[in-house]
Amino acid sequence: MAKVDEPTPSPEPAPEAEELSSEAASRATLAVSPELVAGSVPEYLRVSLARIRAGETGVLPVIAGMLLVSILFRSQNSQFLTARNLVDLLVQAAVVSVLAMGEIYALLLGEIDLSIGFVSGIGGVLMAELVKPSGLDWPWWAAIALALLVCAVIGALQGTIITRLGVPSFVVTLAGFLFWQGVLLKILGNGGSVLINVSVINDIASGNLTPIASWVVMLVIVGVFAIMTWRRDARRRTAGLVAPPQSFTALKIGTALAGAVAIVLLCNTNRGIRAPIRGVPWVVILVFGVLAIWTFVLGRTRFGRYIYAIGGNAEAARRAGVNLPRIRTIAFTLCSFTAGIAGVIYASRLRSVSTAFEGGTLVLYAVAAAVIGGTSLFGGRGKALHGLLGGLVIAGIANGMGLLAFSAASQYMVTALVLLVAVTIDAVARRGRVART
Repeated sequence: MAKVDEPTPSPEPAPEAEELSSEAASRATLAVSPELVAGSVPEYLRVSLARIRAGETGVLPVIAGMLLVSILFRSQNSQFLTARNLVDLLVQAAVVSVLAMGEIYALLLGEIDLSIGFVSGIGGVLMAELVKPSGLDWPWWAAIALALLVCAVIGALQGTIITRLGVPSFVVTLAGFLFWQGVLLKILGNGGSVLINVSVINDIASGNLTPIASWVVMLVIVGVFAIMTWRRDARRRTAGLVAPPQSFTALKIGTALAGAVAIVLLCNTNRGIRAPIRGVPWVVILVFGVLAIWTFVLGRTRFGRYIYAIGGNAEAARRAGVNLPRIRTIAFTLCSFTAGIAGVIYASRLRSVSTAFEGGTLVLYAVAAAVIGGTSLFGGRGKALHGLLGGLVIAGIANGMGLLAFSAASQYMVTALVLLVAVTIDAVARRGRVART
């Protein structure tokens, strides 16, 4: 009688294999955004904690820094956290925050743009010259449009030199720093200035929405965000793609709503002394508009994915078919275009442009704000939000130390220390990520 072979039991996996499998799964989890691998909010928090332990701190350091700055200055001066001062802080941070959002395009590529400070000055002075009643007397909207177009062309020119001729971005934009500073002085003349008497332009930095309009704008913005976020996640679930749980989507929308309500309540509080002043400043709407658009471009478009791919590994991106020169040139174009927006805000706030324009300080603060906010100097990691958060930290330091009557020298030194800490954290986290790969 034939003997039936008994099924051979499958061998037990070796302990080493189990460890390797566990390690690989852990790495895969850390390599994907938490909301895409989590099945619930508690699981999202668990994955996020694992990423933080692995060095992926995200915006936590800058948020912790903002809280520390707030507590420190509030303990020394009770005026720091008043509605009037906090709204002033938002306005003060506008120029540096917008500049930093532009600089992030270059930093994501592992490059740098040192010219954006004076490029913003070119945008501001060109707008001011065009609207002068004794000059060309252009409509305000046409003057702003041409100023932004000129800034974009400057960025495209510098980007072309960098990509087509192979000249390092540091050298090209440093030359741009000097050249556009000279152009600014040439336009204004020695000790010259151009006053802006157009109320619409001046109201960009000093005007406010009415309290009712502030609520309406807030509801529209949050509503659009909620619809887009919910529909995007729903489409991914319907298509069988990885998507965050509905509870997490609702949490994101609720957080955005709470933040928007807090800002409007703060701005609608009377902050006037002799006359009531209420409402969200126009410049705050403008800054958040830039943030929303650049967040969409970097996070939801093919161009944005190419930016991150080039910053992460340029050679791999090239082999995948990405047109490196074209993407880099567009990035520098958008960088200078954003600088033009910052220049318009700067000119609006001072109601003039003069030879005292601090383009050098502005570009250094812009780079510092981007890095303090969480953007990596090594490329491939950063968001437009980082520019806003970093700008708020720098403005908070300047504002708080101004309330305490500290000198400008002390403000520079403290900002430098904050920047050094941020870069050190980034370098240590990057070294840890490299060691794990």
